[in-house]
Amino acid sequence: MPDLKTKLALELNGESVEVAFAPHKTLLEVLREDLGLTGTKHGCELGECGTCTVLVDGIPVLSCLVLGLACAGRRVQTVEGMAAGGRLHPLQEAFAELGAAQCGYCTPAFLLAAEALLATNSTPTRDDIKQALSGNLCRCTGYIKIYEAVELAAARMRGEDARPTEESLYGRR
Repeated sequence: MPDLKTKLALELNGESVEVAFAPHKTLLEVLREDLGLTGTKHGCELGECGTCTVLVDGIPVLSCLVLGLACAGRRVQTVEGMAAGGRLHPLQEAFAELGAAQCGYCTPAFLLAAEALLATNSTPTRDDIKQALSGNLCRCTGYIKIYEAVELAAARMRGEDARPTEESLYGRR
């Protein structure tokens, strides 16, 4: 019996793409296995850890819970689509600068969730950031550097000449 495949057209990281895949596959599986975009990570595959977060039409979604077919004609963004013109996104720069990623496995999902927040709220409070990122789990950090990186990126995206504090770089002394 031949493998049944379906075709899907969508906008992926700003480009129109068409992909053929088995209709039972999740968006996570389509991205990783059929499109070769491995920045989106497998986590719990139950929708509990947030590691597979991508943006669909600008909204964070858990790609392990969405069928690939549900994304026909939609805009999907993965972490691979954040950098533009050979430059990192300000969030990526701030995460690297502050050491907001340790093992890095959860980082793509945090970056995308933070990007969605900053697209709708350029001046988020710490509580806004915590709420926006609450669906993403990190087993390595205490989250503080992640929050500080989002705050730093937000300030820079607003055009401020923001620099990390010595405390955010080196911790309390």
